[in-house]
Amino acid sequence: QVQLVESGGGLVQPGGSLRLSCAASGFTFSFSNYVMSWYRQAPGKERELVATITGAGGSTNYADSVKGRFTISRDNAKNIVYLQMNSLKPEDTAVYYCNAKFPFNRSYTYWGQGTQVTVSS
Repeated sequence: QVQLVESGGGLVQPGGSLRLSCAASGFTFSFSNYVMSWYRQAPGKERELVATITGAGGSTNYADSVKGRFTISRDNAKNIVYLQMNSLKPEDTAVYYCNAKFPFNRSYTYWGQGTQVTVSS
């Protein structure tokens, strides 16, 4: 049974930092084969892609709104993907979701349950 378990969310003041983690288990293929992403969804808005990292970690992409502030990384030995979030803004408030995609067969796509991030003074 595939599981993606996010952690690390919480309440933080503007300008602060948080690190989200997503622990993966139960994959059919090796974790390093999956493209991992973080999405977020704010109240009343559609889910949006925040950051993506390829299987080997050699390539990353970010939404314009988080470039220079967020960093995605992964530890393939531990089956964990991280999202380091710095200089947080109130508009970063959302539920953050971990996503895994097997690039050769999109039917192997999985979501975590989400973790709440609230940026407020």
